[in-house]
Amino acid sequence: MAGLYHLWYKDSEQQSFRFFNDNREWKQIDKIGHALSSFYLSYGASKALQWTQMPEKKCDLVGASLGFLLLVPIEIFDGFSEAYGASTGDLIADAGGSLLYLGQKKLWNEPRIFPKFSFHTTRYASIRPNTLGDSYLSQVLKDYNGQTYWLSFDIDKFIQFPKWLNLAAGYGAEGMVYARDLQNRLQGYRAYRQYYLSLDFDLKSIKSKSKVVNTLLFFANIIKLPAPAFSFSNNGTTFRALYF
Repeated sequence: MAGLYHLWYKDSEQQSFRFFNDNREWKQIDKIGHALSSFYLSYGASKALQWTQMPEKKCDLVGASLGFLLLVPIEIFDGFSEAYGASTGDLIADAGGSLLYLGQKKLWNEPRIFPKFSFHTTRYASIRPNTLGDSYLSQVLKDYNGQTYWLSFDIDKFIQFPKWLNLAAGYGAEGMVYARDLQNRLQGYRAYRQYYLSLDFDLKSIKSKSKVVNTLLFFANIIKLPAPAFSFSNNGTTFRALYF
């Protein structure tokens, strides 16, 4: 939270706490980021609670609740920041990520669909560095043009398929120098959504005798590795030999 405050909020003026409707901004890319975060916080919290010998179903329920509650401070930061405002859309997305984890545990006793993240730098950040990031780390968080969010399907859990190979569906957007479509059009930019279909590599399928190695592989698996992909948008269908 301290790091997030330094990167995102420290230059913002403070205000009385308020809510702000940002559901039409940034093509909802930020909302998907909230859902990904709450999914993995729920997953991690449940795993941690299982070490205490608490029943697994109870761990999943408490873990999913914690996954949601741990992101509430971000809305508190937003609510007191003059540049933002707390968002009900963000809270709904936080709940959605936790439910994506809990729902799969209820349905299959395990997660089989994992949200993932990839990022590439874009030319848009240099146009508005205060908003889209003035360093690589800040751009990873702020430049929604370069962010792609994925759902990676463990196909081998449904049909006979290589354990190390997944199929992934992705979502992103480009042309967003400003938050809303009208703002972009008035400045000569055309914001548009992009959808992807790609192969993915399941690092969880690599098993080691070392718990440290297995933990590192789990965290690395949150990143969608470069792979061939089809992209679909208003510009048509494009094949990319390697997309990240």
